[in-house]
Amino acid sequence: MLPSTYLTPQQIVKELDKYIIGQYEAKRNVAIALRNRWRRMNVDTEIQGEIIPNNILMIGATGVGKTEIARRLAKIADAPFVKVEASKFTEVGYVGRDVESMVRDLVEQSVNMVKAKKKEEVKEKAALAVEEIILDALIPPMRSKTAGFPVTTEETNGTPTSDVELNERTRNLFREKIKNGELEDRKIEINIKQGGNPGVGMIGAGMMDEVSMMNLQEMLSGMMPKKPKKRKVTVGEARKFLLEEESSKLIDMDEVKEEAIRRAEDAGIIFIDEIDKIASGSGKKGGGGPDVSREGVQRDLLPIVEGSTVNTKYGVIKTDHVLFIAAGAFHISKPSDLIPELQGRFPIRVELTNLTKDDFVRILTEPKNALTKQYQALFEAEGVTLQFDKGAIDEIATTAFEVNAEMENIGARRLQTVLSKILNEFLYDVPDKINAESTILIDQQLVKDKLSGLIKNKDLSEYIL
Repeated sequence: MLPSTYLTPQQIVKELDKYIIGQYEAKRNVAIALRNRWRRMNVDTEIQGEIIPNNILMIGATGVGKTEIARRLAKIADAPFVKVEASKFTEVGYVGRDVESMVRDLVEQSVNMVKAKKKEEVKEKAALAVEEIILDALIPPMRSKTAGFPVTTEETNGTPTSDVELNERTRNLFREKIKNGELEDRKIEINIKQGGNPGVGMIGAGMMDEVSMMNLQEMLSGMMPKKPKKRKVTVGEARKFLLEEESSKLIDMDEVKEEAIRRAEDAGIIFIDEIDKIASGSGKKGGGGPDVSREGVQRDLLPIVEGSTVNTKYGVIKTDHVLFIAAGAFHISKPSDLIPELQGRFPIRVELTNLTKDDFVRILTEPKNALTKQYQALFEAEGVTLQFDKGAIDEIATTAFEVNAEMENIGARRLQTVLSKILNEFLYDVPDKINAESTILIDQQLVKDKLSGLIKNKDLSEYIL
C-alpha cells in the first residue's frame, strides 16, 4: 500500500525544483502522474483496477534534465525505479536483450528496498543477538555441572565464589564495555556462514530462459549446505558481518517477496531512455534492415507497456499499473515514427526546452547538488576552501553555452567538462602544494585564462570541451 502522507502535485514540483532548473511543464506532468497513483490506491470502488497510469513521453535534447526528473521522482515517491536504454534491445542482432529483463530488474530493486526496510525494523533485535555472539566469543559462558539444580555458593562479604557466578559477572562487565564501544579494536574469532557455490554452471544453459536458469541456480544453491567459516576480525568488523546475518534470520523472505511484488506493481517506475533510437525514422540512413529490427523491439515493448504478466524468480508480476516514462532527443526521427500502438501507450507528451545561459548560471548555484557545491565538498575534504565569485559563475555559464552553440549541444553536461578543465590543476596540487586551511578563489579572470586558448582553437576545444 502506498503511504497515506503522499505529497501533493505542488509539493512534488517544489521537491523537484531543489535539483532541476526550469522544465516546469515536465515537472508538472510527472507530479500529476505520481499523485494519481495515490489517488488510484484510495479509490474504494471496483473501478480501481481499471484506472491505468498515464505514461509520459519526454522529448528534448541530451542534458536538459529528462533522466534527472525520472530519477528524482522515484526518490520522492520512495518507489522501485529502473532505467534502461531502449537501444540495448537492438545490440545483439534482431532480438537483442530480453525486454522483460527490465521488469525483472524492477522486481529485484523492489525486493532490495523492502528487505532494507524490514531489516531496519528488526535492527535493534538483531543488534542484541549480535552483542551476545560477540560476548560469547570474548567470554564464553560457563555451564554449571549441576545443571537443573540451584547452585549453592559460599559468599564472603557479598562476593560470589562460584565460577559460574564469577563468569556471569565478568560477562556483564564486558557487555557494558561492548555497549560503550570500548572493545571495537579487540580481535575475536567468529563463524561466518558461507553460501553454496554461486557459480553453478549449466550445460546447454543457452537453451533455457533466464527465469528458469535463476530458479534452478537458487534451488541448487539452497541444497548445498552453508559451511561456517572461522574468521579472526575486530569486534567492529564482526558487528557488521553478524548484523547482516542476524537481520536476515529475523525477516520472513516470503513476506518480503509478496510485498515487493505488490510494491513494484502499484508504485514501480520504469524509465526507457533513448526511445528515439528504436523509432523507424532513425534507421533511414542504414536502409531497410535496421528499421525491421527497431520495429521488432517496439512490438516486444508494446505488451509490457500495455500491461502483461512477467515471470520473475520472486513470482509473477503484472505490469498494468507500472508507470512508464520514455525519453528521447528525436533529432533524426519524430515521435510519430514509433508504431501507432506504442505511441498510444504514451498519451502525455512533454517537450523539454533547451537550456539558456541564465539557466546555466542557476544550475551552477541553486540546486542542492549543484556542481559548484560538489567541488567545494571535495576540496573541503582536504581542508581547503573553494570560492566562486559572481563573475566566475557568469563566465563559466557563458563559455558552456557558447561551446554548446558552436559544437554538439550536450546541455548541462557541458558545465562539468568546463569546470573540470578549470579545477583539475588545483585538485592535482592539493594537498602537496596547496595546504589545508588554504582558500582558492575562482574569479572571472582566472576562468578566462584557463579557457581562452581552448575557446579560440575550435579544433582543440572540440576534443577537450
